[in-house]
Amino acid sequence: MEHTPEFDVTADQPDSPVHTIGTDHMTVMGGDSAGTIAFYRDLLGMPLVLEQPNLDQPELTHLFFDTGDGRILTFFTKEGQRTRPQRGPGNVHHLAFSIAPEEFDDTKQALQAAGYGFNEFDRGAFHSLYTQDPGGLIVELVVEKYAIPDDRRGEVLALAHEKRVEEGAGFVDDEHMQAALEELGLDPEPQFEGDAPTGTRV
Repeated sequence: MEHTPEFDVTADQPDSPVHTIGTDHMTVMGGDSAGTIAFYRDLLGMPLVLEQPNLDQPELTHLFFDTGDGRILTFFTKEGQRTRPQRGPGNVHHLAFSIAPEEFDDTKQALQAAGYGFNEFDRGAFHSLYTQDPGGLIVELVVEKYAIPDDRRGEVLALAHEKRVEEGAGFVDDEHMQAALEELGLDPEPQFEGDAPTGTRV
């Protein structure tokens, strides 16, 4: 499938008036506190590091979770509240979190044991499980197929994109990732190999 890019895709710093230096936190409308804590802390292992009223709407509780690298995910919750994520501009489609390659099978077993269904897909650049939290929000658990330093990730993906476009492929796959890693002097050997569909039209 040929895809003609409409925008410049590059890891180079854009000529913009503001430059962010990372993600501080993301905030999502959640369901009730108990269900949110049971999923994110007790199942996914994110420490609950702060709990207080929402400063703008005190009837809501503001829960802060450490996602594992010091970056914070927060939820606005309310007892008895049930949410159904909306789809459209400005709405959250899904949240994605990294898991260690050696914990991939244990993660699948833990989801099953806790009563959460999931789908498994090979996304080319990485391998993923998709499930839903108690409020219906899609949660993706990602295992990186290649050992990429955090500060080189954008560079690798941008070059893999370039390889994909040159080939006329529909999406970035292993050959594009490996070619990009090799060209950048990084290890192109996969640290994780799974057997799953890409997810396109599945």
